[in-house]
Parts: sequence; C-alpha cells; structure tokens
Amino acid sequence: MTPSCLCFRAGVLILIAGMAWGLQMGISGEHSALAAHAHFNLLGFVALFLIGIFYRLNPSVESNALAKPQVWIWIAGTLLLTFGVALLHLGHPIGDPFAGVGSIIVLLDAILFAWLVFHAPPGEASAL
Repeated sequence: MTPSCLCFRAGVLILIAGMAWGLQMGISGEHSALAAHAHFNLLGFVALFLIGIFYRLNPSVESNALAKPQVWIWIAGTLLLTFGVALLHLGHPIGDPFAGVGSIIVLLDAILFAWLVFHAPPGEASAL
C-alpha cells in the first residue's frame, strides 16, 4: 500500500470514528471531550488527507523510504494525543503524559514531513 493510499484509508476510518464520536457526544449531551474530538478530526482526517494528496501529487517523494513510516507515526501520534486529551477533559489526569507524548510525536513527525516536502526532487518543485 502506498503512503497516499494509507493516508486516505486511515483518514476515512478516522472520519467515520470521529463522526460517530461526535454523534455520541451530541446524543448524550456530554461534550467534555470536544477538544479531543476536534484534534482527532483535524489531525486524523484533515491532515492525513492533505498529506496523502501531497504524496499522490509528488510520486518521487511518495517513493521515499521514509514516507510510509511518516504516515504510520502520524497515525500513532494522533491516536495517542487524542486518547490523552480525551482522558484529561473527562477528568482523568493520567491522560496528561499520553497527550504530551502524542503531541511531541506528531510535532516531530510534522518536521519529518516538512523535510520530505523540502527535499522533493527539483523536477517536482513546480508541483509544490
């Protein structure tokens, strides 16, 4: 599976899970985890889809050996960050280290993605 395909598939699964979570919050009237829900949808769906589009438009970057691990790290960091933020907003301080570590993972992975973007071959520079 290519990195872009992984982004699209994971993004759609996260979109469905995020919408179901939002629906559950709406039905229950309990919105304390709203911040986690927002992080989940923005990092897990929106950002993954944008990363996937970039990879699809830049095949030589997508073929870089670091592209697929970059996507998996993003997914793992997003899940960890979301889990931690949800715990925190539901009143469980144990979520703090999960949110912190997840945030650092996503930040470092964003730096890896930026490195991949800025090191695109010159022939693809016009696509950037």
